[in-house]
Order: sequence, then C-alpha cells, then structure tokens
Amino acid sequence: MKDFNWREMAEVEWDSRADFWHERSRNMWEKGSRSTIIPFIQQHIVEGNMVLDVGCGDGYGSYLLKKAGYKVTGVDISNEMINHAKKALPEGEIVFKKADINELSFPEESYDALIAINVLEWTEDPLHALNEMIRVTKDGGHLCIGILGPTAGPRANSFSRLYGEDSICNTMMPWELRKLATEIGLQQVDDLGVYKKEVNPTDTEHLSSDLKQALSFMWVYLFKKN
Repeated sequence: MKDFNWREMAEVEWDSRADFWHERSRNMWEKGSRSTIIPFIQQHIVEGNMVLDVGCGDGYGSYLLKKAGYKVTGVDISNEMINHAKKALPEGEIVFKKADINELSFPEESYDALIAINVLEWTEDPLHALNEMIRVTKDGGHLCIGILGPTAGPRANSFSRLYGEDSICNTMMPWELRKLATEIGLQQVDDLGVYKKEVNPTDTEHLSSDLKQALSFMWVYLFKKN
C-alpha cells in the first residue's frame, strides 16, 4: 500500500498492545526472557551512569535499571506505554517521554549508555535507527541491544510480507545486527544468548556462535562507541 506509514502504524500497534504488554512485562523482566539483561548490563556499565532506555514499554525495565543504581530516561513511541510507565512509578524518579527511535529528541552524546531490547526489529530502517542511538551516546559509552532470535514467536509478525502485505516488523537477524554495528564503527564488548525453557544453555556450550544464535529466542549485544 502506497499510503502505508511505518511510524504511524507502529504507534497505533503498540498503543493497542500496551495493556497486554503491561500485564506481562514484570514477569518477563524478573523471571522470563529479560531476566538476565540487567545483571549482564551491570557487568559492564558503571553504576550511576546516565542510561537511555529506548523502547521502554511500560517502564518496568527502566525501573529495574533505576533500582540497580543508574540514572534513567525511558522513551517509547507509544503514548499508552508511557502512560503505564508514569502511573506505575512515583513522578520524578525516572523521566518518561514519548519519542521515536528514528528521531530522538536529545543532543549528541547525552547519555553514558543506552539500552534497546527488541526495538530494531520494529523499525523500517534499522541502520538509521542505530545511527540515531549512536548519536546520543557519549564517546566511550555503551549500547546494549537485544534482537529476537530465530525461535522467537514475535517474528511471526513479519509473516504477512510473504503475501505482499505491509508489516511493521522487519526480518533483521542477530548476526546482521553484529555485522552492521561493527561495520559502522561500534566495538563488540560482549554478548548474551537467551533461550526458550526447552533449551538447556549448557547443551549449547560446544556450539559455534552461529549455531547458538540459531537456537536462540533473543541475542543481546554489548557494544562500545569508540
């Protein structure tokens, strides 16, 4: 469709999913697919750093970052998500605002670190979005970016493209993120594989990185901006 506007459709879609997401986010961050992310960040990003949480959703991940000792700003394209975030936390503890990853309303090098979990998959132009995240990160700062692996159920959102229909979910894979990021100057510092409960991580230890990613629900990269 010629009148398809990716940004507008993404906003509508995530507004409609806000209540559903809010009901499940705490469990995801505490016990589910996102439970290892905050500890992973703490291994590399110094407590007290200013962190921008891009695609913060209902803000529960931002809350955990704040609890871990970071100074946090959360942004999301969805007004409904931001409303949930503001209602859940005392005013002033964390700054939440509506913002598009493709046009972040912050000056260059505003943040010591940035986190974006399952965000790039929902952008029309991942390279542009990645460059925008790099722009607002300080030199020497870190970007923690999680991207869905091949086994992740949400990837079904891009299936409609096979019928020539528009979709707000692209098909970017973890290895593509790594290649793109390193080619535009980011340095990979570390990575973290997240698997469904049927996969025992110890059973993957002997596998190559490509094969590990093939089994993953999500792959989380920690990059450094030089």
